[in-house]
Amino acid sequence: MESSKIEQFLEGKTIFITGATGFLAKILVEKILRIQPNVKKLFLLLRGSDTKSARIRFKEEILQAELFNVLREKLGAKLNNLIEEKVFPVAGDVSFEDFGIENMEMKDEMFKEIDTIIHSAASTRFDERYDIAMKTNVQGAVNVLKFAKRCAKLKILVHVSTAYVCGEGEGVIAEKSFRLGETLNKHLYLDIDVEKKVIEDKLKELGAQNFTSKEVTMSMRDLGIQRATLHGWPNTYSFTKAMGEMLLGHLKENLQLVIIRPTIITSTYYEPFPGWIEGVKTVDSFFLAYGKGISNVFLGDPNTNVDLIPGDMVVNSILAAIVAHGNIESSQEFIYHISSSKRNPLKLVNIPLFLHHYFTKNPWIDKDGNIIKVKEITTFNNMDSFRTYISRYYWPLLKILELANLLSWYYLIDGTYQNLRRKIDRAIRLSELHRPYLIFLGSFDDVNTERLRMAMKECNMDDVLSFDPRCIKWEDYFHNIHLPGVMKRLA
Repeated sequence: MESSKIEQFLEGKTIFITGATGFLAKILVEKILRIQPNVKKLFLLLRGSDTKSARIRFKEEILQAELFNVLREKLGAKLNNLIEEKVFPVAGDVSFEDFGIENMEMKDEMFKEIDTIIHSAASTRFDERYDIAMKTNVQGAVNVLKFAKRCAKLKILVHVSTAYVCGEGEGVIAEKSFRLGETLNKHLYLDIDVEKKVIEDKLKELGAQNFTSKEVTMSMRDLGIQRATLHGWPNTYSFTKAMGEMLLGHLKENLQLVIIRPTIITSTYYEPFPGWIEGVKTVDSFFLAYGKGISNVFLGDPNTNVDLIPGDMVVNSILAAIVAHGNIESSQEFIYHISSSKRNPLKLVNIPLFLHHYFTKNPWIDKDGNIIKVKEITTFNNMDSFRTYISRYYWPLLKILELANLLSWYYLIDGTYQNLRRKIDRAIRLSELHRPYLIFLGSFDDVNTERLRMAMKECNMDDVLSFDPRCIKWEDYFHNIHLPGVMKRLA
């Protein structure tokens, strides 16, 4: 299982990883330490006031994660020595030039020694505040590139993006780069400096009107969605990630750039053990709402390819790209879709069956000890039919509660009314945000990725760096890996 090729490649390497507390980065750090303890150094960028706080965050949020249990069992007491010798948490933030690193000695050491950069820091909230998403996903990418150009030994910059920079595509979506200024609304030109000015003007306007911090947040979230929609993207996340790619491609000069575009990332398939996940990811919020008996109504086209890819496969693809390109003098840009829709498509129509089967056999038990019995799922293939259903079945009840509140002077059931109102509003907003992924009739071409898989096979590394989705049996993955993993996190 342990390949001599990858051991040789990673041995003596100095790797810099941004977004180190993120889901993918944690899997990446664990994998490197497990398969190659002779890596020279791992610099990990974490938000923190100083090096001490960065080290505390590393130990509490990364090293103590269940994910590292396999490594702990393998190395025992030697793990602490390995960490002390190889892992260097760096306090910083990608939204600042040079990440705001104040430790000049460490920064100089990084410039001299780093040969590989993996940029995985991102704001992944679909409706993030536009100013925050711009700083993290757009300016953050530029700041990483500027830093990379100052690293004397750098061979490769790997940028983790998303396959959904394509927007609401149809047909087969190619692994192609963006031109600077390209927009999905073909009638417009995307000027990123104009977008920054829009943000600046909006913040001044809100400040002049003395809006509360909550009102500012909501206004800036709405602005992000408005600007994304104007240029043809469905949400702030995919829009700003696309802008980040544009600037990297335009400004990279002679730097070798690899862009990894994963689809919807789910729990680990195999490494370091099946089913590890952190937090509630994308579609999992709908799965949990169903299992808890909150909703058996979902938005989604039955013919949609729900393009899922386990987190460990994404990490293996990142390492495979470094193996394939990291020792080559090149100024090329390579793009890889890390996806499943082309090689092993999963239709949305199957997911309600998987969920019903799982939660019937493994019912959720609420805080009072009651067993939640799930009903069959009803799906609607467009927002109009979904809204019609909400209007028909929920708004009348809401009106009755509103009248009862008035008659009781808001004394008896105001909490019930407000709670139901929040649930309805949340269901509609979540459905609107996730609509581009639940009603998606495209599939992602992976010609480049297939070549990368073949390259790993030729050097006998396809086992240690497996990222072929054809091995996944979706029903088994849902029943025995992913859903148990999600439920374990909530136990």
